[in-house]
Amino acid sequence: MGGNYSAMDPLQVPVPDIAKLFDRDGYLKPYEREIRRRYACFKDIWDRIESWEGGLEGFTKGYKYYGPQYNVDGSVTWREWAPGAHSLHLQGEFNGWNAKSHPFKKLEYGKWELHIPANADGSCPLKHDSRAQIIVNENLYRLSPWASYVKPFEGFTYQHFIYKPEQPYQFKHPKVDKPKSLRIYECHVGIATPEGKVGSYNEFRENVLPRIKRQGYNAIQLMAIMEHAYYASFGYQVTSFFAASSRYGTPCELKQLIDRAHEMGIYVLLDVVHSHASKNTLDGLNEFDGTNSGYFHDGPRGTHVLWDSRLFNYSEIEVLRFLLSNLRWYQEEYQFDGFRFDGVTSMLYHSRGIGEGFSGHYDEYYGLNVDTEALVYLMLANEIIHRIDSRAITIAEDVSGMPASCRPVNEGGTGFDYRLGMAIPDMWIKLLKEEKDEDWKMGHIVHTLTNRRWMEGTVAYAESHDQALVGDKTIAFWLMDATMYTHMSTLSEPSPVVERGLALHCMIRLITHALGGEAYLNFIGNEFGHPEWLDFPRAGNNSSYHYARRQWNLVDDELLKYKFLNEFDKDMNLLEDKYGWLRADPVSILLQVIP
Repeated sequence: MGGNYSAMDPLQVPVPDIAKLFDRDGYLKPYEREIRRRYACFKDIWDRIESWEGGLEGFTKGYKYYGPQYNVDGSVTWREWAPGAHSLHLQGEFNGWNAKSHPFKKLEYGKWELHIPANADGSCPLKHDSRAQIIVNENLYRLSPWASYVKPFEGFTYQHFIYKPEQPYQFKHPKVDKPKSLRIYECHVGIATPEGKVGSYNEFRENVLPRIKRQGYNAIQLMAIMEHAYYASFGYQVTSFFAASSRYGTPCELKQLIDRAHEMGIYVLLDVVHSHASKNTLDGLNEFDGTNSGYFHDGPRGTHVLWDSRLFNYSEIEVLRFLLSNLRWYQEEYQFDGFRFDGVTSMLYHSRGIGEGFSGHYDEYYGLNVDTEALVYLMLANEIIHRIDSRAITIAEDVSGMPASCRPVNEGGTGFDYRLGMAIPDMWIKLLKEEKDEDWKMGHIVHTLTNRRWMEGTVAYAESHDQALVGDKTIAFWLMDATMYTHMSTLSEPSPVVERGLALHCMIRLITHALGGEAYLNFIGNEFGHPEWLDFPRAGNNSSYHYARRQWNLVDDELLKYKFLNEFDKDMNLLEDKYGWLRADPVSILLQVIP
């Protein structure tokens, strides 16, 4: 089945456009053997999948095979992949929670299948909003990895609720074209409310989308959409990959949000987490089949020591089916336009990037530390995403600077469209913490802003959600700190701290916007200098929502100076829209020291 490129001499492996890669960066030529070897690994899996019945089309629609499948005659066929399980049963409201009456039949390759007949009246036995639960080995209670809607029930543990409303939401507006200049508004639905609570999809649609549009952003990056049982994880400890978070509302309400964004001409990116998964067992993927492996590596390789989470086994074909189908699910079911891939550095290296300071020497990227299986998964993901929708954009969160990450797969690249310019916010915070204004060196600033790989897109940003979290400070808070509490009124005595802070806040964002990349990103609220930090309700803060909200009243108050930062940010975006510096070709910047 498929090709056998991996058995070839790597230098004989055909990579269609590798010459273009070397034309752009001749320093990659000494690593040609490794680049071709990686492409061979990708091509073997690609061809293998294509050779199966249904090909890539069927393979990437695993959600139409696994989980509950509703048949036209009212019956249900439910399948799961649980290679380490000895038995599987289904219980729920449909059978009075009988743990024995509905056993799955074991199939080949770790697959299990259950057929549930229609009711006597021909209706489906699994009713909308009813609960169902899988029992593994007679005593392990699990959620289906393919569950599309989960929420807490009688406590904190999430349970699978059947979601098939009589009138599912129908999209009214087509996806938008890929922006020529990408200006991203990074946002979190739950914190997008001024009230001390979890915000909703509906509130975001009605109250926040119009702000984003007025502000001149043409894309939103939605964080924490994939279901996560622990709110304070910021969405990065995913428990149910196919379920949109129920704490903000229903799947239909998320679809309404995305449809409204498309109506407004806003491109919608999903912050997707395929680098790791929550360790939860009762409502997560971990130990789904009763073993420590399944979807993950066994042993130390399967656990991230810093994140305390599980790491996927990208060499397992059913894991590839699960993850690639997950991407397609969000592209087609929810009409997401593209993705920002979280934790790419952790995926790319066996060390997970822990304790590594990447110098940029190419030996770091083409040695044994690189996790080829994860890299090949990313190549597959990017190639499939763009085949499903040529307008799709993918962004890599990678601090290592892996060459060719943002070059096409057929050149030997990884296939991303952009990488995050993560050195830029680090530079600004370091300057604000350690140096006086008069000691800032423009040569150093410009070098950091422009030091990026040629012909590989970079998303520039002065700060993101990482800098807003508790333990760090936003740029506005670094600049003005406690003075923001006393001197932000237009009626108060002018404060040199505030005046300096307002000016530098604007200048930092403008020079980052202009020189830092081919796209720009802002985190919700930072456009107007939102004070303080972001801290989700947890045991350590007495479950308070005080710092897990956005105080829109500050920018809406005509007597407060936050409006000046907001107007500058808006004008900056509108100016870019007019002149298009983000999409302009790179130019050399010469700094002349006048004696």
